Amino acid sequence: MQIAMVGPFGLRPRGTMSVRALPMARALARRGHRVVLLLPPWQNPEDAGRCWEEDGVLVENIVLPSLPSPLFHLVVALRLARRALTVRPDVIHLFKPKAYSGLAHRLLAHRLPRRFRLVVDTDDWEGPGGWNDLAPYTPAQRLFFARQERWGLTHADAVTVASRTLESLVWAMGVSPMHVFYVPNGIPDPDLRAVPSSEPVILLYTRFFEFPVERVVELLRRVRARIPSARLLVVGKGLFGEEDDLLRESRRAGLGDAVEYVGWVEPHRLGAVFSRAALAIYPFDDTLVNRAKCPVKLLDLLAAGMPVVAEAVGEVREAIRHGETGWLVEPGDVERLAGAVVRLLEEASLRQRLGEAAAREVRLQRSWDRLVEVVEQAYRGVG
Repeated sequence: MQIAMVGPFGLRPRGTMSVRALPMARALARRGHRVVLLLPPWQNPEDAGRCWEEDGVLVENIVLPSLPSPLFHLVVALRLARRALTVRPDVIHLFKPKAYSGLAHRLLAHRLPRRFRLVVDTDDWEGPGGWNDLAPYTPAQRLFFARQERWGLTHADAVTVASRTLESLVWAMGVSPMHVFYVPNGIPDPDLRAVPSSEPVILLYTRFFEFPVERVVELLRRVRARIPSARLLVVGKGLFGEEDDLLRESRRAGLGDAVEYVGWVEPHRLGAVFSRAALAIYPFDDTLVNRAKCPVKLLDLLAAGMPVVAEAVGEVREAIRHGETGWLVEPGDVERLAGAVVRLLEEASLRQRLGEAAAREVRLQRSWDRLVEVVEQAYRGVG
């Protein structure tokens, strides 16, 4: 097949196109498909016009217009749609039913005669209860994105979803289950490996918005009451500066010296940084935005062989089998979360068993070479 993938933004700084679309495209290319990945790099305009081939995938950043808004937005969408058509595609796969890919979808859907399938991918809930409530959008943007999302998900030949919650939400819009395909995220880096430490160091690898930082501080306080030498290693950067809140709350609780904040880490260094900890925690509030997402950072931890104690919400339940490939507790139960961390810190053999089993299973079940078999079904209309 000839496949054009269309994104709402570039490969960075946001993750959907780099950790979902591009690995999916590479796996499709390995199966003999011809794939072009089209990106509007409005957040990093220095990439505009850049093209390269990556593992058989043509990655193309479109040229951005020098126009004021709203003409800028319309021309970007038009250029994405026109470039996708020049590929003479069998399938156009649009990532996120909002913003530029959503506008391009509108333009492409009205093209007659249409000899290609339009497939929409959703990996987050954007509307009420989702990113509309998290991101600093204006009221007009919230209304526009919510309407875009509903229209895009209900006007596609097929929809690929990253979570069971998104699957249910799309069904609830009246889309036939035959047209909805569950494609969770795969492991972004098959070479990521860690050798967990024997020291009582707890890893928090996060974007921060999924939980209140106060819960992590309370967790650390409870763990140190039983294991005074326990420390917290924090990797990642918050969307809204939440790392500063965590450090401030830690100092306020008298735990400032027990917390080390590393910040954002280059992917090739993750294995070495993970290896400084004995286990990882994955706090995760029971919210719609969390239920709808498929957390790639959790997959990184599991694939690296880190024993993980996680709160059982949404796709976390799909990725971890309790007591076999990780340890699950109910969301918000800091007492049980702390108790599980203490138990694993005290039982090296249990940590080793969970970490090794997690790495084996996630590498098998979440390989993109395996997951794209379902993507091909969406492209062919076989549900």
